[in-house]
Amino acid sequence: MIRDIPWSHTVTLVQAARGLPEQTLIASEADRKAIARYLDVVSVAELTAQVSTEPWLDGAELHGRFAARLTQTCSVSADDFEDTLTGDFMVRVVPRGSANAPQDESQGEVDLDPEADDPPDVAEGDTIDLAHYVIEHLALGLDPFPRKPGAVFEPPEEDKPASPFAVLLNLRPKDDE
Repeated sequence: MIRDIPWSHTVTLVQAARGLPEQTLIASEADRKAIARYLDVVSVAELTAQVSTEPWLDGAELHGRFAARLTQTCSVSADDFEDTLTGDFMVRVVPRGSANAPQDESQGEVDLDPEADDPPDVAEGDTIDLAHYVIEHLALGLDPFPRKPGAVFEPPEEDKPASPFAVLLNLRPKDDE
């Protein structure tokens, strides 16, 4: 189950299906704090996106670009570092009950083509949340093990196991006993 995404910018599916000019989304400071908690990063200093829609079958096709400046914790050194992340995405959305919606194939075999387009999303109601798709694709772009530039993992030195004879020497009574 998807947690509630903390930033929202909705349009109606009808508006999106007619085509909307490019819209600029800018996350407020409060939104960025909530997004940082949602994405489990230290902070999000900036988050902007441009999203446009055009008709697609009985739904809409969304085209978006986002840019984020965020602070993450290095998985090697545990130091915080600033990173910039940009990305493009395209998503298709159809209304519930559409003949173009993915069919439930829970019974039987499913053939997957990794080169094929993703199936369209099904709108829950009569609106589409553009910011939801921005956050979703930002999350997909995050490195699960972020590394500060220049950070190098150095494995700890291995402790040499004591030889069996050293253990026996420790068991021998001392001369002053």
